[in-house]
Amino acid sequence: MSYKHPFTRHKTREVMIGNRIIGGNNPILVQSMTTPDTHFVDEVIKQIHALEEAGCELVRVTVPKAEDAHALGEIRKKIGIPLICDIHFDYKMALQAMDHPIDKIRINPGNIGGYDRYRQVLRKAKDKGLPIRIGVNAGSLEKELVEKYGFPCPPAMVESALRYLEIAESEGVKNIIVSLKSSDVLTAVEAYRMFAKQADYPTHIGITEAGKPPYAVTKSACGLAPLLLDGIGDTIRISLLGDPVPEIQAAFDILQATQRRVRKPELIACPTCGRLEIDLEGIIAQVEKRLEGKTTPIKISILGCIVNGPGEAREADLGIAAGKGKGVIFKRGEIVRHVLESEMVDALLEEVEKWEIEEAQSGNLLVEKGLGALDKKFALPVIR
Repeated sequence: MSYKHPFTRHKTREVMIGNRIIGGNNPILVQSMTTPDTHFVDEVIKQIHALEEAGCELVRVTVPKAEDAHALGEIRKKIGIPLICDIHFDYKMALQAMDHPIDKIRINPGNIGGYDRYRQVLRKAKDKGLPIRIGVNAGSLEKELVEKYGFPCPPAMVESALRYLEIAESEGVKNIIVSLKSSDVLTAVEAYRMFAKQADYPTHIGITEAGKPPYAVTKSACGLAPLLLDGIGDTIRISLLGDPVPEIQAAFDILQATQRRVRKPELIACPTCGRLEIDLEGIIAQVEKRLEGKTTPIKISILGCIVNGPGEAREADLGIAAGKGKGVIFKRGEIVRHVLESEMVDALLEEVEKWEIEEAQSGNLLVEKGLGALDKKFALPVIR
C-alpha cells in the first residue's frame, strides 16, 4: 500500500569478491572488521562467527605483520564469508598476504609508499585474480594533495581515487572497489557524490571513526542515508568503537529505513501523545517479541490515535487503529476485523500468518525487498 518512490541505483560495474558479487543491481552488502590481532587465530575466528551469525556478509582483517599474513589461511578455512585483507604502510605485507587464500585486498593510496610499490601490488593482484579496494581516507591523503587544496577536502579525495584508478587501469586491473571515507559527514557525502559523477566503480561507503554508540550510529546514519537515497553505495560498514557485532544490525537498520534492503518486518507506532487510549507500549512489546526471527518484509502499523491512526494503518500492509480499548485491523488498506484491546496482539499475529500464506500462494512473498535487495521469492507451506 506504500507510495512507490522513484528511487534509482547509481550504475556501477560488478566485482566478484569470493562467492559474492557487489555492484550492478546486486544487494548492498554489509561488512565489518575484526578487533583482535589477526595472528590470534582462535579469537579472530570466534569473532567472525559472531559477525556471521549477526548477518555480516564480508569481513576485513588487518595485516601489519608477517605472522598476521601466515594466519590468513587458517582463518579463511573456518569462515563462510569472503575475507578481506587491510593493508597500511607496508606494500610488502600486501604482496605477502596475497600468497594466502584471501578474497580481496584493501590499500590506502595515502600510505602505500608511492606509485611503483602500488604497481607491484596491482600486478600481483591481477596474477592472483583478486579484487582491490582503493580506500581513500581524509586523514591520510597524499601530502601533495593536501598542499594543493590546503586541507583534505572532497575534491582532493576524489583526485586521489581517480589517480590510483588510472594507474590500475594502465596495469589492466579493473576489479576495483573505491571508498572515500572521512570522520566528517559532510566531507564524506560530498566526496562520494563527486566520485559517482565521474566513475562507475562500485563504492564501499562508511563514516570512518564514527565513535561510540549510540551517537556513532546516528552520525553514520546521517552520512549514509543521503548516499543510499541517491543510489550510491554497493557495500556498507558502520564503524563503531568496541565490539563490531552491533555494527551489523545498525547497517541493516539503515538499509531498511532507506528501503535499500528490507529483510524483516517493520513496526510503525505513534509517539504516545495525550490522545492515546490503549496500552500501546505493552502491545508493541508483545508484538516485537512474537515477530523475532521473522524475515518477512512486511510493514505493520500499530497506532493508538483516532486522528492519524486510520489513515496510517491503511498505508501499511497490516495495521491497527485503536482507541478506547478497541480497534480495527486493516489489511492492504481494507478493514478486516474489529477487535478488543485484549485481543489485538493475537489477532494481528494471525493476520500476519494469513498475509504470508496469501503472498506465498500468489508467488509474491520475498525473502527481502528494496532496490538492490535479493528479491528472491520463496513459498511457505500452504495450510488448508
